[in-house]
Amino acid sequence: MTTFSAEIEQAIATVRADVARLHSELVRYDLVVWTGGNVSGRVRLSEDGSHDLFVIKPSGVGYDDLAPENMILCDLDGAPIPGAPGVDRAPSSDTAAHAYVYRNMPEVGGVVHTHSDYAVAWAARGEEIPCVITAMADEFGGPIPVGPFAIIGDDSIGRGIVQTLRGHRSRAVLMQNHGPFTIGVDAKDAVKAAVMVEDVARTVHLARQAGPLIPIPQEAIDRLYSRYQNVYGQNSDARR
Repeated sequence: MTTFSAEIEQAIATVRADVARLHSELVRYDLVVWTGGNVSGRVRLSEDGSHDLFVIKPSGVGYDDLAPENMILCDLDGAPIPGAPGVDRAPSSDTAAHAYVYRNMPEVGGVVHTHSDYAVAWAARGEEIPCVITAMADEFGGPIPVGPFAIIGDDSIGRGIVQTLRGHRSRAVLMQNHGPFTIGVDAKDAVKAAVMVEDVARTVHLARQAGPLIPIPQEAIDRLYSRYQNVYGQNSDARR
């Protein structure tokens, strides 16, 4: 059984509670069906992130049954921590993907995967969502890119996420034939990105059905993104 200091145990408990609670937001915004989708959150233990842990939901457990004590604590290889609460259950089938992101993107504090309808439809076409509305410029700084097709079960999806998002403004990627994954500074931020992905995926889809899309000039995208990220809501705890 692994033991931690009181300070680390408190940090783990906080992330457990946040991750358990945030799954209800996926249901609230109709981003998941049945037991699909997942939220994870990093437990920061070291400056470079190399010795951090993360918390993720158990596999196949209904959203109504999720609680802090049945979230699963893992190391950055995706292995459950022996003796930790919830370790009797199998972690999410996407655990290896989340672990790969945390290992390779130390700035990331939360990862979310959903099966939201419109975002999955873009992923099924292998088509990026073009930046044609200001909300996209604000939140994602440009188009939402498509990642490579990858099979669940190992870290292939994680490799595709990192390959696509490293150096990209977007906090979301549409994994081809699969669906959206989002990242954030923490789990809540990643959930917000997942909500926004579905919102813009729906809006741009509807706009395209009515006629040609009007691109936003790159200079305007840059200005919108800079303002939203650096000025908007700077005196509050939340952005939009």
